[in-house]
Amino acid sequence: MKILYYLGLLLAASPLSAQNVYPVSAGADDAGFMPIFDGKTLTGWEGDSVHWRVENGCIVGEITPATTIRVNTFIIWRGGAPRDFELKVEYRVSDKANSGINYRSTEVPEVPLALKGYQADIDGENRNANNVRYTGQNYEERGRTFLALRGQVTRVVGGGKPPQIIASLGNDDDMRAVIKNGDWNEYHIIARGNTIIHILNGRVVSIVVDEDPAGRRFDGLIGVQVHQGPPMKVEYRNFLLKNLDPITPPAPSPVAPATTASTSTPKSV
Repeated sequence: MKILYYLGLLLAASPLSAQNVYPVSAGADDAGFMPIFDGKTLTGWEGDSVHWRVENGCIVGEITPATTIRVNTFIIWRGGAPRDFELKVEYRVSDKANSGINYRSTEVPEVPLALKGYQADIDGENRNANNVRYTGQNYEERGRTFLALRGQVTRVVGGGKPPQIIASLGNDDDMRAVIKNGDWNEYHIIARGNTIIHILNGRVVSIVVDEDPAGRRFDGLIGVQVHQGPPMKVEYRNFLLKNLDPITPPAPSPVAPATTASTSTPKSV
């Protein structure tokens, strides 16, 4: 009888008796996230004062008819060069705006305040011809260009070969419905190892598995963009960063620009 008693205790404590555990919604879970913009000043950020300012708790990037540019320009966070991380930020754009959130990026030596690297793309509803929208995609600024369009899971193999679509996250109509035109949207970017996930307003909109040893990066700068083109306005607020790597590289020193100018490759028309 004692043997049966102890056997019963052992089975009760074993994994065989455990109940199934299912995933649950994280809800508005910001545990572990730290603000990298104070909502009042550009302390910790570097950008030109012609196109960037703080207004109503937001970082505002604006191009007017008098301040048009020939080269994309960024405001860059100087607080670090994160490796594995999660970034949440809210944005709102005018209807002809073209912007993006860069991460794991490097500065371009010959162009002041320009970044090269992964970008969570953003555009206004009337920015492009033929009803094209790029919001949600993963675009590499000044690099390999389109890594994953909205709704795609891709594997980037390098060697001059295009990214391979390995799965779908939904049809384009469903993806476009996630975008809030003329209103606030939230981007949630997750970068872990060679896998990068873009989440827009709670919907996964693109995933890149970067297996290109020559082209990929595992750390780098964060910045946001105003793109060359017609007058536009973009607002960013509530930047929250969660470090997933115990050893985060320090931010590299700003690159001293050369005197020659360069023109960036536009991602859209």
